[in-house]
Amino acid sequence: MSGPLPEISAEQRKTLEQFRKVMSAELNETHDDYFLLRWLRARKWNMDAAEKMLKACLKTRAMWNVDNIEKWDAPQALREYLPYGIMGYDKEGSPVIVCPFYNFDMWGMMHCVTRFEFQKYLVLLLERFMKIAYEQSLQHGWKARQLVVFFDCEGMNLKQFAWRPAAECVISSVKQYEANFPELLKSCYIINAPKLFSVAFNIVKKFLDENTTSKIHIYKSGSDKWQQQLFSHVDPQKFPKCWGGQLVDKLGDPQCKSLMIWGGKLPEELYIDQSSQQSDKNFTEAQVPKGDKLKLNFKVNGQLEQQLLSWNFRTHDYDIKFGIYSVDEQTGEKRSEVPLGTVYSNEMDEAGFISTRPNTTYTVVFDNSASYMRSKRLRYWVDLISDEEEGITELTTQLDNTQIVAQQ
Repeated sequence: MSGPLPEISAEQRKTLEQFRKVMSAELNETHDDYFLLRWLRARKWNMDAAEKMLKACLKTRAMWNVDNIEKWDAPQALREYLPYGIMGYDKEGSPVIVCPFYNFDMWGMMHCVTRFEFQKYLVLLLERFMKIAYEQSLQHGWKARQLVVFFDCEGMNLKQFAWRPAAECVISSVKQYEANFPELLKSCYIINAPKLFSVAFNIVKKFLDENTTSKIHIYKSGSDKWQQQLFSHVDPQKFPKCWGGQLVDKLGDPQCKSLMIWGGKLPEELYIDQSSQQSDKNFTEAQVPKGDKLKLNFKVNGQLEQQLLSWNFRTHDYDIKFGIYSVDEQTGEKRSEVPLGTVYSNEMDEAGFISTRPNTTYTVVFDNSASYMRSKRLRYWVDLISDEEEGITELTTQLDNTQIVAQQ
């Protein structure tokens, strides 16, 4: 597969060719030169850093099962209430993504889906956008492979994003984006930013590359200065009239609601009672004593069938630390698979999975050792499952890029 490529120097071309050779075992026919170029540019042409970043991404893509993600039956709440729409293309052919962000019910969404589902759906959307951008680039050139994104935050209630599960979900999603979709953003316009938006953005900005933040333009509520900049490369005839363009939908609606998912308050009938929901999984009730840990061991033998280590748990009253490490049975090497950290599973279910390696023992840790006053009541399900059980049929080769930790 080949695609449009920006002009690069002879030295950079040589680095690109070397990078392809280094990564050859992990690449497939969809990984063209522009794909590889994104990682080199994200790491300022440091090939070792780009290799590390790309290998980490390929492992994450395997976890999300990106090659088959369109087969996933995403929750109704995400499909019908996450606001966005593709409003044509800019003058270089790039897709223009419009989001009436103020109409996003984050509180309701976090009561309808898990953080894992939310992030997986964002990956699905980004993959769709990139596919459209690639098709555009065949006609318009490589610049069409980036995205123009427009957020309207008018009257947005920032209080719901200060709720810990929501804040964690946003920060985690930003980290996922930055690590796995480098050089995708062409420009981002955030308009009608509320007064406290700068405080929130300064927190999020810590997790963004400076090249990404340089492409984000923020305008306070009531300002229309963004229009001149946006419409210098986006045709106003193809942009919704409610935001200064000329486009209305077939119903004459200046908000073009029939052309996008508008969002809105999630109906409570879609809420999931995560503390007592029925499941086909056999949950275990346990108590982790104060100052102690609960450890669960899972041994993956040398079978050919790919297995996943999957988990779903909730604490009844308080947070708890959670992490996973592994030990290679042949070399004795110990690795951190999920870094130990505090999760607020008393507010929302914590769910996820990692792909495993053969001849390796995985230890799941629920850590209450820092608490000297309280035991923690825990309801959990953790198990090794086959990829067929999870609906995953094509996992890419496992990459040994998890952090090596000292023997204990």
